[in-house]
Amino acid sequence: MTDSAPTSTGPAREGAPAPDFTLPSSTGDVSLSAYKGQWVVLYFYPADDTPGCTAEACSFRDSFEDFTDAGAVVIGVSSDSVTSHTKFAEKHSLPFTLLSDEDGALRKTYGVKKSMGLLPGRVTYVIDPGGVVRKVFSNQLNAKKHHTEALTTIRAGVPG
Repeated sequence: MTDSAPTSTGPAREGAPAPDFTLPSSTGDVSLSAYKGQWVVLYFYPADDTPGCTAEACSFRDSFEDFTDAGAVVIGVSSDSVTSHTKFAEKHSLPFTLLSDEDGALRKTYGVKKSMGLLPGRVTYVIDPGGVVRKVFSNQLNAKKHHTEALTTIRAGVPG
């Protein structure tokens, strides 16, 4: 266990340290600990290039400057391959990182459950600069609301 790992087991929850991880992306391996000192929006989605997931990704894309201005990074996670993520990002001009969790280990670590018993869940975690989960938002059907919830949380935590 690394120093940045939480001391408790179980799903990530509000007020608890966010579990660290390292996963592959199109630009190489990415670790949560690399973003210490920044807000992180970590959003789990079911699959690349499906209608709901595309709407969600594009809503984060369209608000990307707002997240950047608030000192936040956006990271999407699904079980799709790095190759699939690269195509998805290029097709929709996504300016943020997509991570490949092919074996579902990170999804399990964070406690992202299946929706309707079938689909991988759609859950967003907002992690503060100290590495603590400040918001957990789960909504399978209203994909576009995830960016709004995340941005509202970050803005509420940013000194004005």
